[in-house]
Amino acid sequence: MQHTRFSSALAALALLGTGNNAHAADETITVVGKKSQHQEVATATRTNTPAKRVPQTIDSVSVSELTAFGQPTLSEALTGIPGVNASGDTRFDSVNIRGFSASSDFYLDGFRDDMQYTRDLGNIERVEVLKGPAAVLYGRGSTGGIVNRISKKPHKGQQSSVSAQVGSFDSQRLAADLNGEANEQLQLRLNVAQEDKNSFRDGVQSKRTLLAPSANWAIRDNLNWLVQYERNEHDRTPDRGIPGMNGRPANVPREYVYSDTSRDFIDDVAQSTRSSLTWDVNEQWQLRQQLSYITLDSQFDNTYVTGVRGDQVTRSRWQQDLKAKSLINNIEAEGLLQTGPVEHRLLVGVELSSQQRTPKLYQNATPIPAGNLYEPGALPSYNGAMRLSSDAQHRVRGNGLYLQDQLTLGDWQLVAGLRRDDFTVTSRRHDLNKEETRSVISLSPRLGLVWSPLEDHAFYTSYSKTFTPVGGELIGLTPGDQNNNLDPQNTRLYEAGVKSDWLAGHVATTLSIYRLEMYNKRTRDPLDPTKILLTGLQRTEGIELSARAELTDQIYLRGGIAIQDAEQVRAEANLQGKRPANVSRHNGQLYVGYKSGEQGWFGETGVTAVGDRFADNANATVLPGYARLDARAGYRWQQWEAELSAENLTDHEYVVSATSANQIMPGTPRQLILSGSYRF
Repeated sequence: MQHTRFSSALAALALLGTGNNAHAADETITVVGKKSQHQEVATATRTNTPAKRVPQTIDSVSVSELTAFGQPTLSEALTGIPGVNASGDTRFDSVNIRGFSASSDFYLDGFRDDMQYTRDLGNIERVEVLKGPAAVLYGRGSTGGIVNRISKKPHKGQQSSVSAQVGSFDSQRLAADLNGEANEQLQLRLNVAQEDKNSFRDGVQSKRTLLAPSANWAIRDNLNWLVQYERNEHDRTPDRGIPGMNGRPANVPREYVYSDTSRDFIDDVAQSTRSSLTWDVNEQWQLRQQLSYITLDSQFDNTYVTGVRGDQVTRSRWQQDLKAKSLINNIEAEGLLQTGPVEHRLLVGVELSSQQRTPKLYQNATPIPAGNLYEPGALPSYNGAMRLSSDAQHRVRGNGLYLQDQLTLGDWQLVAGLRRDDFTVTSRRHDLNKEETRSVISLSPRLGLVWSPLEDHAFYTSYSKTFTPVGGELIGLTPGDQNNNLDPQNTRLYEAGVKSDWLAGHVATTLSIYRLEMYNKRTRDPLDPTKILLTGLQRTEGIELSARAELTDQIYLRGGIAIQDAEQVRAEANLQGKRPANVSRHNGQLYVGYKSGEQGWFGETGVTAVGDRFADNANATVLPGYARLDARAGYRWQQWEAELSAENLTDHEYVVSATSANQIMPGTPRQLILSGSYRF
């Protein structure tokens, strides 16, 4: 897409009157009504702000929608959101947002949760995808956006429920959401779940357990304390998919697995403890102290494909013992001020963080013989000695200070923010007896303008910037590497759009257009491949449209579409001009549903579509596009509910993601899930 075309599109967009309501941080987004324009969001500004006043695109999806057709991974569940592509496998969650990897941009209730594991959604109310740089409030990373999971919290009068699911591939899940009130000031909630399932992939199994208690204590009328804990244990067979061959996924049955399923395993235990203390100083000002402590204990033994030559497959075996922990303390003050006719909503915050990751990694000491691509069950195993590949400890210290002012004057709203980050990473290789420390200081701005000439429509434009320091993604350095002293990579976003309600609030739409650039991307020096230069440029230009509509009291519609042109504009010779891996030119979904009210029948059917992608940055292996049809129907009576859902109703063969040209994940065939629940 040329600059002139982009500029013309921006000019055309300014004349349009279509748009959407971003959705409130505390809504389930299943209802669109006249009041939708007044709903509030929190992820985009860390304040409760009317959606029309947020100059940025945010998609908020209830977990009931994400898991409506089964229990997919979080990566796969987000594929229908405009501009989001799955890029993970059974090892950990990962997505690309607007052409850039967001594998380190996962959050839980606004706290960074960038560890490598697969996340259960049993204790999650909804998932919000904030698109574009978010460093002004959340610090490093967030190149294409962030994924923020909003957890279930205790509330007065909250119902309890128990549920059960059975389905294809011997899947079984039992869950309970129990709520109670110890007294007028103290509400309690407990979410538990147990899941066992096999897979359409030969020999692949999974077992999950979830324990998540929480308590909300109104200490005084103006002082509240929320405490939450979550333990997520996931034991599973690692599955990296099928290899590519001749520029396409290998033409083998989708059931073929190239791991050593007789021995391979991944065992993860992720735990999170969070505290939020809120003090309403007066009607205008509030103080908040928030604390998060997240740990991960992960062990795996995995044999996977590293290359294909003809019909011969080579594999490597790796073992890892990984422990990680993250402690974040956040203190914020939010309040209202009036200066003449201008109203200010001020936010001042300090974030102190400490992260640590200690991976110990082993590799097969001698090569594994090659085997036949078409006989994965007979591939040679490795049972010999394992050699130590690395024994490291990585530590990160982060200090962030941020200030945001939301100014309102008549029909105009201005959002201005700035954050200063002091980032330090220290890595020690015990096996090499080497250690190195790297520190950087960075400023991250955001400026957005919203104009609401009509009650139901708001036009906006915004600019924001983020930074990605060396050692700040999968945290850690390689001590002694000459490239450790590089400056951070920077990404900037230019976005314009319009958010609207139509037909007395029965239809809500968002239309946005953007240019997103990483303008000093790391590239290899053509004269010395061991040296990295900050001369690269990666750019995505795109347009997104999302909509929700209540067509009648019973019939609703939801969906969206993205068209994006992502390109490595300046890069190494073999990458320049190519599209980044796992980025489609278009994706989206369209679902139509029926609901009869509190009692009676309900149902939904729709299509999720993803265009072709590449498994690698060199664009040597194509992942074909696909369209998947899903459907579900259920019945509610009194406190009972029963539902039958079908994912991939037509049993279409497709590829959902890839982590390399040798590791391509096929999508799930037709999957039926029967579920029932009781509320009390």
